[in-house]
Amino acid sequence: MILGIDPGIALLGYGLVRLDGDAPVHLDHGCIETPARLPQPARLRLLYEGVAALKQAFSVTDVAMEALFYSRNVSTVVTVGQARGVALLAAVDETTVFGEYTPTEVKQVVAGFGRARKPQVQAMVGLLLGLRTPPSPDDAADALAVALCHARRVTLDAVLTSSALGRVGTP
Repeated sequence: MILGIDPGIALLGYGLVRLDGDAPVHLDHGCIETPARLPQPARLRLLYEGVAALKQAFSVTDVAMEALFYSRNVSTVVTVGQARGVALLAAVDETTVFGEYTPTEVKQVVAGFGRARKPQVQAMVGLLLGLRTPPSPDDAADALAVALCHARRVTLDAVLTSSALGRVGTP
């Protein structure tokens, strides 16, 4: 069970995907929303509790996030970093596999082009998961995209591992 997370303080997007063999299957997606009127620590607690509830409800084994990139707005980076840290604390333990991917990697895997635009990525996420319409809001779609990127990595690693094991002892 893969939990993709798109961290943010106002909206934290999440997407849940499981693998059926090599095929990703959509389970759920949405956002954890925190009211702007609350103080920062209360908002972070809401994010923590929401992510912890998802981890428990869906028996999450893998967590995936986009790598944090530097922005000109330092306060935004700090706030997103705090939300990211709280989400990691809630979702990852010693039994959880964590994957971190650059935005370019996610776009390349999901849309086939590392510089794809958001609508292209959303459309491909919907197509890959057999959804009737592209997922929304954007934060949830981004979380599903990073979960799909991780799913591809997991299946590729399994293929490479089994291929390497098949060659053990072969001249």
